[in-house]
Amino acid sequence: MKLAGPILSVFITCSAHAATRLHVGQLIDVASGEVSSDKTVVIVGNRIAAIEDGFVIREGDETIDLSNATVMPGLIDTHVHLDHELDPPMSYSESYYMNSADFALRATTYARRTLEAGFTTVRDLGARDKDALFALRDAINKGIVPGPRIFAAGKSIATTGGHADPSNGLRENLRGDPGPKEGVINGPEEAYKAIRQRYKDGSDVIKLTVTGGVLSLAKSGDNPQFTSEELDAVVAAAKDYNFVVAVHAHGAEGMRRAVEAGVDSVEHGTYMTPDIMAMMKARGTAYVPTILAGKWVAKLAEQDGKLPDVVRPKAAAVGPLIQGTFKQAWQAGVPIVFGTDSGVSPHGKNALEFGYMVEAGMPPMEAIRAATVNAATLLRASDELGQIAPGFYADIVAVIGDPLVDITELEHIDFVMKDGIVIKTHAE
Repeated sequence: MKLAGPILSVFITCSAHAATRLHVGQLIDVASGEVSSDKTVVIVGNRIAAIEDGFVIREGDETIDLSNATVMPGLIDTHVHLDHELDPPMSYSESYYMNSADFALRATTYARRTLEAGFTTVRDLGARDKDALFALRDAINKGIVPGPRIFAAGKSIATTGGHADPSNGLRENLRGDPGPKEGVINGPEEAYKAIRQRYKDGSDVIKLTVTGGVLSLAKSGDNPQFTSEELDAVVAAAKDYNFVVAVHAHGAEGMRRAVEAGVDSVEHGTYMTPDIMAMMKARGTAYVPTILAGKWVAKLAEQDGKLPDVVRPKAAAVGPLIQGTFKQAWQAGVPIVFGTDSGVSPHGKNALEFGYMVEAGMPPMEAIRAATVNAATLLRASDELGQIAPGFYADIVAVIGDPLVDITELEHIDFVMKDGIVIKTHAE
């Protein structure tokens, strides 16, 4: 098979004893930051078995010709929301008319779109319907439906009235008093209960909204919404269950408390200050900037009738700032991990984030590393994901052009393999 011609989405499986050989023109080694030429990547089952010099052919093996392409590990987006896509104003009310099955079926489309865009692994940081998202994750793992490998948080955790309080904006008699099971806590004891509930539910990671947010029906987009005692309890409980903890944070004070408590990543980080950057660098706390989401909501804020009145000024104020914060954080040496908040922006357009990162001064190789080896490290899966190396999952993407020269080439992925199965290719 040679990479050329029109796009064709296919599934190819090899016989039990055969290997698949990719003849690679340019191979990006994200671990070393180096590029090599004319290699053969040998795949057996869903794992990479070897990397050989030259274009090696073995009788009985399948050969895929990527000799005119640049090849790299499957991309990883560490901040998505696969069970919805922002389409205001409808998206603020339609969930009242949707069942779990509706969310699941819609999510299969978004998952397929994400996979075909070259993102073979994602971290889903908050679902409107956790059961639908978990079902999708499990169905993908079983090979029932195509999609990226999912690390799922389930329902995000907030405090009463906080960014992820599901009752915000409802009329009074519908609000009720959601608790830890629904992802709303008040106090350290409830923090422990919420973490244990997510362990029971089957969550892979923990997501907190430690400050106000842009799209929620609440006034502030940046005020601190957890006490230090609550955050300490969340992190302590999460460590008991070996959870990675991600925090949505725009405002500096909530961010500071979260980093001091020992969270693993800060998402968005809009009003991050130099002292918080220094603290994150010293502690190894990852920054997931989601520049794309900021750009997207800022554009929506310019249009009449698109966003609710309480949301529009927040989107106009916060959205345009994230790229500048990213630039400062990168220059300060904060660990950067790729994430888009897709679901706010359309699924399948995740790679637009690369352009914004490079525009702000990050070298293309470092942007690719942020979406491969750095992301795998944050997921605690660096021994299996994020590299093209023996023993790793055969998650591989390719483009005809050179993304190290033009990073926007990644917006048009030409070849996708996940778990040793070809998902998308240009075929003769």
